[in-house]
Amino acid sequence: MLSLHTRITAGYLFALGPLVFVGVCDIWLEQFTTRQSYIITLLAVGIVAFGCTVQQSSFYGYMGMLPKRYTQGVMTGESTAGVIISLSRIFTKLLIKNERKNTIIFFLISIGLELMCFLLHLVVRRTRFVRHYTGLARQGLSEVKGQADSGTRYRVHHDAITEEVRFDNGALGVSPTEAVGTEAELAGGGTYVRFDVPNPKIKKNWPSIKEMILHRYIVSRVIWTYMLSIAVTYFITLCLFPGLESEIRNDMLGDWLPILVMAIFNMSDFVGKILAALPYDWKGGRLLLFSCVRVVFIPLFIMCVHPAERPALGHPAWPCVFSLLMGVTNGYFGSVPMILAAGKVPPEQRELAGNTMTVSYMAGLMMGSAVAYFAYSFTAQGSSHRAAWPLNATTTSGY
Repeated sequence: MLSLHTRITAGYLFALGPLVFVGVCDIWLEQFTTRQSYIITLLAVGIVAFGCTVQQSSFYGYMGMLPKRYTQGVMTGESTAGVIISLSRIFTKLLIKNERKNTIIFFLISIGLELMCFLLHLVVRRTRFVRHYTGLARQGLSEVKGQADSGTRYRVHHDAITEEVRFDNGALGVSPTEAVGTEAELAGGGTYVRFDVPNPKIKKNWPSIKEMILHRYIVSRVIWTYMLSIAVTYFITLCLFPGLESEIRNDMLGDWLPILVMAIFNMSDFVGKILAALPYDWKGGRLLLFSCVRVVFIPLFIMCVHPAERPALGHPAWPCVFSLLMGVTNGYFGSVPMILAAGKVPPEQRELAGNTMTVSYMAGLMMGSAVAYFAYSFTAQGSSHRAAWPLNATTTSGY
């Protein structure tokens, strides 16, 4: 309903507002009790997640209008954020012993980076390069909409062989005989599938909603394997990170081990997203298969924390190695579907493809988080760690 840049700007505001409020009122001024602070933190996380999801979906749609290597650039940038925030937390905790002071500095760094990204976005959106490619995509979309409005019917052709989607109007300036001949030609070739949307009759807004649903349905038919692949990838990752990884303890490293494991994950995730730029033409089915194979990380990480008294894989090297491998595969198989999906549809539908892929991406995150939450009682290592969970929330913010 809102313009692309309005959605992106709103995302920055939804991220900056809670960061400033929590950093100033909760951490610096200490205006709330521990319980109030925990509730406020959860609300802040929800607000940030809402705004950033809208923004992220818009960014992937935005990059879908550019050459595909720029989608890989956005994925790498997302991973870079995780690396920066992990290193920021490590150095602030290492160099400044006072927990309150190092957390305030950690928040100030995050706020500063967020403001810098917002200003850079305002600059980049005005460049000739970006305006050229976004103009091409919007021009194609306007032509499609114009044909749909002026014609008697709206038609979508899906090429099942080349996985190409083409939108046009039906029977504009075409006689019934010619229209039937065209349909016969398409049906006879066995290549195209036709979908019709009737003209608006009573309510003016209802056909536009049907048109939106139709567009998403057709795009999903083309890229469904890529949608499932990215959903499965992030589902498996969120089953383990940061929830289960934050429960890994070691007598020698103490509470530094979860921070170290998360930093390794973010850095290896960054490497995986860089590797996604390597030229390889993945087929959707094969990509989905390799994403599913990552389920092997779930039992491996469970053995790192269970049983609580003496884990089967108790040495700190095990979670570090598993986190390294999981991060690389998460970065790679989380980026490749997003990069390839936009190329499967015409330019005017790439923003929609990016949006649809982000919905799948977020669905994987949500389901993985839900599974991790309900499995938490199984892997919890004691009441002392449970009590410390709200206070250690900043250590999990790297993702």
